[in-house]
Amino acid sequence: MSKESQFTIEMTHLEGYQFNVNFGMESMPDLLVDEPAPLGEGKGPNPSRMLAAAAANCLSASLLYCVTKNQPPAGSVKATAVCTLERNGSNRLRIGRMDITLTVDGELENAVRMKRCLDLYEDFCVVTASLRDGFPIDVAVINEAGDTLHQSETREESVA
Repeated sequence: MSKESQFTIEMTHLEGYQFNVNFGMESMPDLLVDEPAPLGEGKGPNPSRMLAAAAANCLSASLLYCVTKNQPPAGSVKATAVCTLERNGSNRLRIGRMDITLTVDGELENAVRMKRCLDLYEDFCVVTASLRDGFPIDVAVINEAGDTLHQSETREESVA
């Protein structure tokens, strides 16, 4: 696997439900994430909000790249993501759906490539396409000595 096709982030627990996220890039500042009240203090985005932001950003960037190929005009797209939380059969809260609206300005809307790009850009959005298709997420819990305390079922199934 090439280095471009894999990346690592590191999260460190600070207090309560706050974590520091290091994205592994010197040019990128760390991010504080937290759960909303009453669980946390809401001092940063929670995972559901980060996932909605990731999908909306990926779609926006994909459309901009397809239409402009180079430097997109500043302020040419505004994205709104509405994330609906639902309870599953086990009464666990899950993201039931996302509705994402991209609002483009007149310059972008009238770009020569826009019509063609509207049929293509979603398929090139890594995040949204991955969420739509689904993908395995392997989870392991280890202690400081490296001993495995828990392995998710998907990890075992993906090895088979």
